[in-house]
Amino acid sequence: MQGSRTDGDVNAVVGGYLRDLAFVQSSQQKMFGYKREAAAILALDVPLTDLLGADGALPRIPGIGPGSTRVIREILETGGSPTVEQAIAGSGRRADIDRRRQLRRHFLSRAEVRRVLLDPSFTGPTIQQYRGDLQIHSEWSDGSPTVQEIADACLDRGYQYAAVTDHSHGLKIAGGMSMAEAAQQRRAIDDVNVRDGGQFRLLQGIEANIDASGQLDLSGEEASTFEVVLAAPHSRLRRNEDQTDRLLAAVADPAVRILGHPRGRITSSRRVWSHNGTSYLRRRPNGAWP
Repeated sequence: MQGSRTDGDVNAVVGGYLRDLAFVQSSQQKMFGYKREAAAILALDVPLTDLLGADGALPRIPGIGPGSTRVIREILETGGSPTVEQAIAGSGRRADIDRRRQLRRHFLSRAEVRRVLLDPSFTGPTIQQYRGDLQIHSEWSDGSPTVQEIADACLDRGYQYAAVTDHSHGLKIAGGMSMAEAAQQRRAIDDVNVRDGGQFRLLQGIEANIDASGQLDLSGEEASTFEVVLAAPHSRLRRNEDQTDRLLAAVADPAVRILGHPRGRITSSRRVWSHNGTSYLRRRPNGAWP
């Protein structure tokens, strides 16, 4: 199947074909429409094949229109979509679509990720074995939860530690913290750790911005005030040129312990943090999935 990394992940195949169809549209409205429908398929908890009725009928899927339904039926019946292939052939964008297909070879749908995580035959770490999370944004940059709410949610998950890694001061568009604000945040985190009495530890980290040359927006002295320094690029992510040297320069910085999202944003959204029925962090409806 040309739309995805793996034949077994039918939702990724369908999502890929719908993304292909989006990028050959002459109308921006139609392009965004197909991108939204692709995102809806990629976000399903179960494979499309599990939704088929005994008679082979596909139930109505929220957010999916008749055009996308036709593509889904073609893929379920044949493994491909003549409708999409014809649209690509007539668009003059074959090279660009092939490039996008190559880029998403290793992407998985939500349903496939859930299947892998719940498969007892895999010997990797289970959800129950996770002890912490080292990249979380709070109200101090572009997140919503307080540090106390983060700690409470982590305790509910059985975590032993977590790091709040808000954006650093060089990324103003994401509400990056000034060093003065970071000092205030440290006091709030210290209060959390005193309250939780040693059963859980909240670390103060930072998500430093990597510029085009691979340098961080923190000086060595500034970086040393944080317990965990995560470095991540936030610009020039859609360029075609090799950015390996840029990332290698960043991780060569002795302060850096984690390299964040080197290939750009995750499909369709920022991470959503849920606690007591409340979802935190803003969702972006049009993600960077190729």
